[in-house]
Amino acid sequence: MSDLTRLTLAQAREGLAAKKFSAVELSQAFIAAMARAKSLNAFIVETPEKALEQAKASDERLARGEARPLEGIPLGIKDLYATEGVQTTAASHILEGFVPQYESTVTANLWRDGATMLGKLNLDEFAMGSSNETSYFGPVISPWRRSGSDAKLVPGGSSGGSAAAVAARLCLGATATDTGGSIRQPAAFTGTVGIKPTYGRCSRFGIVAFASSLDQAGPIAQNVRDTAILLRSMAGHDPKDTTSVDAPVPDYERAIGASVKGKVIGIPKEYRLDGLSAEIGALWDQGVAWLRAAGAEIREISLPHTKHALPAYYIVAPAEASSNLARYDGVRYGLRKTGKDIVDLYELTRAEGFGKEVRRRIMIGTYVLSAGYYDAYYLRAQKIRSLIKRDFDLAYEAGVDAILTPATPSAAFALGEKGSSDPVEMYLNDVFTVTVNMAGLPGLVVPGGLSAEGLPLGLQLIGRPFEEETIFSLGQVIEEAAPKIGLPESWWG
Repeated sequence: MSDLTRLTLAQAREGLAAKKFSAVELSQAFIAAMARAKSLNAFIVETPEKALEQAKASDERLARGEARPLEGIPLGIKDLYATEGVQTTAASHILEGFVPQYESTVTANLWRDGATMLGKLNLDEFAMGSSNETSYFGPVISPWRRSGSDAKLVPGGSSGGSAAAVAARLCLGATATDTGGSIRQPAAFTGTVGIKPTYGRCSRFGIVAFASSLDQAGPIAQNVRDTAILLRSMAGHDPKDTTSVDAPVPDYERAIGASVKGKVIGIPKEYRLDGLSAEIGALWDQGVAWLRAAGAEIREISLPHTKHALPAYYIVAPAEASSNLARYDGVRYGLRKTGKDIVDLYELTRAEGFGKEVRRRIMIGTYVLSAGYYDAYYLRAQKIRSLIKRDFDLAYEAGVDAILTPATPSAAFALGEKGSSDPVEMYLNDVFTVTVNMAGLPGLVVPGGLSAEGLPLGLQLIGRPFEEETIFSLGQVIEEAAPKIGLPESWWG
């Protein structure tokens, strides 16, 4: 039998339906691949027994002709999603050993549709990072390498474990989350496809909160079709999340292959930043040419408040993080360091439990929310956020169907190469993605080509609220037109 890990999700679904192989055989192939890929550190917890148990049940349903949409499909789950009976840490020491007694709504939806769970995927601690170097359990190593170099590269963050696992063929798809680009940036770095849906499209219930008004769940997979299949199962209204929107979930897969003729694509002039690399600029121009050749109309637009997005984001997100992370005090979850009194317990537990980047953001957030500075920083950042959203609203009201931008300012970089002395250098990785979270819009990243060093580069499509189908159809056009870069060949075992 050929290597089952080389199938796409859609191919695996067809193979299972045609009984070319069983769900147990499929899960066993990925479990073996995971065992050979320990050096990538993509998983914090592996659950092979659970995967095989679920796969056995899937085979029984397949035999009865009762297959569900994801029957027998092995997935990796970002360790930010609560999974009943399986440790959930958010890659933090402070939650090490925490085993939820409940399931997140998104993962419950996946199990409802027949998927199997291979394990919990590594990430930046509490999803705070753009390189997957802040995890308490160590960094994830990208399966990609620069041409002629064996330097260890980052897979992006925070969903670096999810992106690396898909790119290394350790699972057929993975869940991820996106607060400022944490699905789209790692997808761009690893040559995979990732979508951050409209805010409210997927339930946040059972997902460890970072910044509640920005966080959104979404999938990473090998191609646009697989991503569309996964999002349909993940999305849906959830009464347990008051920000979940009660709207029908379309069959996103049906959008694949739809004509884009006549669609109006906005090209924001403010995204041509000073110092934008020639390589990224050329990729962007190529993306424009591909969409124009498919019949889309290209129109230059202005999003004038884009230049304020990054600083405003790094006020809003830490402010919400400082509030959300106040609950981790050594009393209710995970790590506890006893002291001479309750205040001592709080201080010792939080000092040891949180990593450097998390402590930095808690302090920034606490500062901007403090008396005397709330109006000067937090309130002003929220006003800027409203202006950023208004920019997008005006563009869409003028007839734009979607917006095309680069996904990242560069290809993947090496471990320790950025941010070690200046955290702002790392924050700049999110320059093309944070506006989407600030405005609550859907954003899809698709591979567009390779850098001069042989690393993947991605293009981003930003859609109207709850019109993910449009960006799936446009993403498919780019995917078909772009040179086929494939996934990296195994050097890790």
